[in-house]
Amino acid sequence: MSDPSDSSGPSARSGSPGPLQVLNPATEEVVATVPAASAADVDAAVVRATRAQTAWAALAPGDRARLLRRFATVVDDHVEELAALEVREAGHVLGNARWEAGNVRDLLDYAAGGVERLTGRQIPVPGGLDVTLLEPLGVVGVIAPWNFPMPIAAWGTAPALAAGNAVLLKPAESTPLTALRLAELALDAGLPEHLFQVLPGHGPVAGDALVRHPGVAKIVFTGSTRVGKQVLARCADQVKRVTLELGGKSPNIVFADADLEAAATAAPMSFLDNSGQDCCARTRILVQRPVYDRFLDLLAPAIENVTVGDPAAPGTDMGPLISRLQLDRVRSYVTADMPGIRGKAPDGPGYWYPPTVLTGVDPGARVAVEEVFGPVAVVLPFEDEADAIRLANATEYGLSGSLWTRDVGRALRVSQAVRAGNLSVNSHSSVRYWTPFGGYRQSGIGRELGPDALVAFTETKNVFISTEGPAQ
Repeated sequence: MSDPSDSSGPSARSGSPGPLQVLNPATEEVVATVPAASAADVDAAVVRATRAQTAWAALAPGDRARLLRRFATVVDDHVEELAALEVREAGHVLGNARWEAGNVRDLLDYAAGGVERLTGRQIPVPGGLDVTLLEPLGVVGVIAPWNFPMPIAAWGTAPALAAGNAVLLKPAESTPLTALRLAELALDAGLPEHLFQVLPGHGPVAGDALVRHPGVAKIVFTGSTRVGKQVLARCADQVKRVTLELGGKSPNIVFADADLEAAATAAPMSFLDNSGQDCCARTRILVQRPVYDRFLDLLAPAIENVTVGDPAAPGTDMGPLISRLQLDRVRSYVTADMPGIRGKAPDGPGYWYPPTVLTGVDPGARVAVEEVFGPVAVVLPFEDEADAIRLANATEYGLSGSLWTRDVGRALRVSQAVRAGNLSVNSHSSVRYWTPFGGYRQSGIGRELGPDALVAFTETKNVFISTEGPAQ
């Protein structure tokens, strides 16, 4: 969910907003050419969104919820269409793309259920009644990445709309098509015009204008830590609210008492899903030394059996990387003489890289501590529980991770000691739309999803009403 080469946010670069060329990562063919929004387009969109938001917030909560549920239904009717778009523009395997479209639907339904439950509190005070009100922020800017274009766009958009806000969505340059289609489906579902607008464009132009605009009350950014820091700095100038979901270098800790067969079987897709372009990817596999060799023996066939190829074909486990730039970046981390386990990838057109597990790597090596954002993992041995925790925390990130053990006490101790926002025991699950998601340290600020998602898009207002009457 982050991209070290991401340019969907602001940067020091500048340039004219030329059209966006969308390529199929599996074939390198042009899928579409999309006009890019300028700074003036962003300004006009904010004006329109401000008007739409006022009317939207004035609707009865039940009516807002009903429209969001209708939006979910329309998305459900177009799951196959949206999935096919995702395959073409992002190179996702078809099963994943279908899940992603379904996740948009489910999140809209979930957010709609929170509209009428977005309640304040009554707080006991002497001499009167004290209540809190949760009021919408206004216009929210959502800057989405290319690695999961549909679901992450919905992570910010659905709860923001449910809380009574308008949303301006800026998709990544390489993946604007599903976002544009979702905006069309919102109108088909009956959402007010201009309430949810999509602004395809270049990060240094449209993204920067969105972040800097005084009419935008909050920015939700998912992308690289490098660009996230720039977003944070620009928001700080206006004391603008911000949620950042940034990079990761997540550990997969395998203790000697674990079910090694289960851990080895699950390990490949914990870092190969979406071709490793996932900040939750478990790219540091930490294995207790007594079972290190046995684990590698079990892991090798699991890696070699991963099917890499046409993302639209049934049975494909892993597709291409998103771009030539990303392919070159991944290649820069791995040399041919590095020992390890390597799978197979297609030759010819497309941005293909084989599943790769490196062994014998120094724990401080670049590939072991930096976010590669590709299908590359390292296996590192550890001695005991304290050593595992030390290695797990030895990065600047803290987004997710897994640990494998049959010892319940150890599972609890290690879960408390690892500095990450999302951990799984004997599994690799990280993200559910009904549970909170976010990171420690340089993996981000704030939490998305879960039961408190709508509250993150509101202001809390406190109102005291005296019951003692005016002073005589």
